[in-house]
Amino acid sequence: MSLTRSFLSRRSSSIRCFSLPKSLRESRPPLSSDLLYDPPDDENDDISRWASLIPELLAEIIGRVESSEDKWPLRRNVVACACVCKRWRDVTREIVKSPLVTGRITFPSCLKQPGPRDVPLQCLIKRDKKNSTFYLHLSVTPSSFSEKGKFLLAARRYRCGAHIEYIISLDADDLSQGSQAYVGKLSSDFLGTNFMIYDSQPPHNGAKPSSSRSTRRFASKQISPQVPAGNFEVGQVSYKFNLLKSRGPRRMVCSLKCPGPGETALDQTRHAKTMLPEVDSGNTVLRNKAPRWHEHLQCWCLNFHGRVTVASVKNFQLIATVDQSQPGGKGDEEVVLLQFGKVGDDTFTMDYRQPLSAFQAFAICLTSFGTKLACE
Repeated sequence: MSLTRSFLSRRSSSIRCFSLPKSLRESRPPLSSDLLYDPPDDENDDISRWASLIPELLAEIIGRVESSEDKWPLRRNVVACACVCKRWRDVTREIVKSPLVTGRITFPSCLKQPGPRDVPLQCLIKRDKKNSTFYLHLSVTPSSFSEKGKFLLAARRYRCGAHIEYIISLDADDLSQGSQAYVGKLSSDFLGTNFMIYDSQPPHNGAKPSSSRSTRRFASKQISPQVPAGNFEVGQVSYKFNLLKSRGPRRMVCSLKCPGPGETALDQTRHAKTMLPEVDSGNTVLRNKAPRWHEHLQCWCLNFHGRVTVASVKNFQLIATVDQSQPGGKGDEEVVLLQFGKVGDDTFTMDYRQPLSAFQAFAICLTSFGTKLACE
């Protein structure tokens, strides 16, 4: 008994710093010496006692944290589990599923994975006019437009000669193309009616970076460290001209290379390592849902289901076309894949779902800012 007590006392001294939620502490099994590996004496200095937990117990702990805490800020505990050591990170990666399955955004890699299929993810965009900066937040309380929620991405508008660029970053304080937090950019033409979306990582294995002079090589370690960084074209947004100045809202068409359900940043890393054959992502063509004219209100109207409260020419809803090769084709107008609208002077809502990712949806919404005289 004396040996067992001394063993447990040494073990317990190294795990007091980790605090589980109350619900998990009440339901977890009692700690005993048979739940821990006993590494050889010569490896005690190199192997963390936390890393020596048996895989079954480790998966049980992380699985309970994942299932019990579905909203921020409680989901920070899931990230904390992944930061303990490499073994914990590997187990967490297997347990935490993509937003398509869970409807949750936990890690930076989730920002480039398709959103949920049935219920859209609700986000807020905050605009700072003074600094020409935009901040994307995941809504914690969907009914509240005042809470910032979880920060996801930031973008800043720059004028580059005759065109405009938006640099998109994971760091709200470091918005440069040479930053390690850089995830992509949005570039417009002279009139501000055609936009190109660039990703910092290849959309598929074998993709070649843009040959533009503005393209730079840099280290982007946040999304997928093993994938070569650059500027890869992943989409285009075009606003149709309104030369006759007829009454009506903006009309837009988007052509995107959307990742499939299993095509994530982690998959891209594995493809780069295993040298799989080159497979191009399928193109998805979206168009704006046509609003109806309200005779009583004398304005164009769309049903945003309470998520938009201020009338603005920037407001839009995107739906998919049936024939993806024909931008003019008609799709299912009941399924809105992306909607964007104004709720305050500098606050906008952004709701998206599969096949769009948070990064793609944010880039499309950024195109709506700014005056487009030829389209209105």
